[in-house]
Amino acid sequence: MAASTMFNEEQINKMKGLRREPDFIEVQCGCTSRKYGDTIGKLKIFANGQFLIDCVCTTGCKEGNMTPYDFEKHSGKDGARKWTHHIWVSIDEEKAPLHKTVLLKYYKHTSNEASTSCRGKRIFHRDEFIRCSRCKKERRFRMRTKEECRIYHDALLARRWKCVNWPYDK
Repeated sequence: MAASTMFNEEQINKMKGLRREPDFIEVQCGCTSRKYGDTIGKLKIFANGQFLIDCVCTTGCKEGNMTPYDFEKHSGKDGARKWTHHIWVSIDEEKAPLHKTVLLKYYKHTSNEASTSCRGKRIFHRDEFIRCSRCKKERRFRMRTKEECRIYHDALLARRWKCVNWPYDK
């Protein structure tokens, strides 16, 4: 199926930045962050169900061919990762979230995950607790980054861990 025949004219003609190519359709999209404002990009929708976004937030930005998840992260959007709700396209000068448009009709999750090795996957850890050998308080260790995981595992290996060694009060 050619990308130009995926949608009928009335469905996408009102979208800003519409460009039709033989293998994809491109429209202007964006993601709004409270802290940084709007981040603008160009959403490419391929016939195989792959969504790629080229960022045009600033003239010096070299981010290109990002998955929607990566674009949402790049734009500084914090909170729950619901890119179908956060990424929008302009229809008649109104911002419409992707989940309210016909564009998601051809989205295939597997096509997008294969496009970047594992950047699109969310890797997370739950917080862990270790009890102090001196005061018997349980202390929380955040497990958001590799460094925080390393700190936790080092503390776990210590036979008699104490609150003095807790990294978050320093």
